[in-house]
Amino acid sequence: MFIKKKVELLILATLLVTCHGFTEQSHAGIADLKAKPQLQQAFESIIDEEQQNEADLIRLTEIPAPPFMEEERAKHFAAMLKASGADDVQIDSVGNVIATIKGSIGLKTVAVSAHLDTVFPPDTLIKVRREGNRLIAPGIGDNTRGLIMVNALMKAIRAAQIKMQANVLLVGTVGEEGLGDLRGVKHLFRDDAPGIDSFIAIDGSNPEKVVTSGVGSNRYRVTFTGPGGHSWRAFGHANPHHALGHAISFLDKIGPSVTDEGEKSAYNIGRIGGGTSINSIPFASWMEVDIRSGSRERLDKLDTVFKQAVQQALLTENSARKYGPELRVEIKKVGERPAAKGKTDFNLVQNMLEINDSFGYKTNLRAGSTDSSIPISKGIPAVTISRGGKGGEAHSLEEWWENDKGYEGIQIALLLLVAEAGLAE
Repeated sequence: MFIKKKVELLILATLLVTCHGFTEQSHAGIADLKAKPQLQQAFESIIDEEQQNEADLIRLTEIPAPPFMEEERAKHFAAMLKASGADDVQIDSVGNVIATIKGSIGLKTVAVSAHLDTVFPPDTLIKVRREGNRLIAPGIGDNTRGLIMVNALMKAIRAAQIKMQANVLLVGTVGEEGLGDLRGVKHLFRDDAPGIDSFIAIDGSNPEKVVTSGVGSNRYRVTFTGPGGHSWRAFGHANPHHALGHAISFLDKIGPSVTDEGEKSAYNIGRIGGGTSINSIPFASWMEVDIRSGSRERLDKLDTVFKQAVQQALLTENSARKYGPELRVEIKKVGERPAAKGKTDFNLVQNMLEINDSFGYKTNLRAGSTDSSIPISKGIPAVTISRGGKGGEAHSLEEWWENDKGYEGIQIALLLLVAEAGLAE
């Protein structure tokens, strides 16, 4: 018994020493990689490209790219990647732009991605203007700057002749925003797609915030319909607008039973519409609803509460009508994003922590609704990192981006990519 116990203790001690050594080697590995002549050359080339990157940012920002209308921007982005040295650039069946860099071994594939689309409708006037050090235009940060970073990675890899062990995909995805429903990244990770083993999304303005978990969402279009009629002669008919108002009111009353406790959850009525004229009872009234939570369980609870509010509104308005047919309601799901907790012990995440630390940033691991949500939900190592520089007023006409050490964001992304893909000696 004594000998057996002694052997067990020796094994445990060996494991602890081995683990400790591995941790130190991991830390030293990032420092050594950062100091490699190829990486230092790449870092210098990134700084040298600052002026051209800004010109590219302005040019690409001024090409509108609403969800489902990214084609023109995709063509320009593909051309940029080719001009930056990519040999194999394709636009896939859903519109994603994919540049492939073959690895020296090729047993693994690492993807770096930014989304092509913005939230703004096609008729939005997009003209970049400069105020001091700021560039201002809809979509200039989210996520056109992310695309410029992906292209900058291609330029740096070619300038320093960096060879990696893993295959690398540089990607511009479609459909990240709004009703795009992550359709581009969902296509990349479909069941019959070529495997992607690690995924790095570029989409965020704060270098210290790194997304490692996915905020889930269910999105609905709710439509109340009825007979309509003249506002005077048909007064007493059930009114779809009134029902919609009841639904919003009921949701506001019972929604907090979920949102006021536990992990953060939220609901939002993003758009409403319907009706034909001021003196007509509408035939239809609709709203688009966004329900979110980082917890699958709480998302399901909030989803149930939302549907209860809609059904209660239908019952209330139909009960109040004086005559005429009852209203009907359709609840149509128009988007679904998974809630998923990512593992923080993946090498990708640990390397990101170490890399940020080497640049003087204190990392805050958090949840978000980004392209990374899909690989995270499938158990694949994935992070979403900053697009570099400073930015603000996202999703507004006054959105801005400022080149405050913007090159560092590109350097961080490059170092993370090479650490994950492996430098070929």
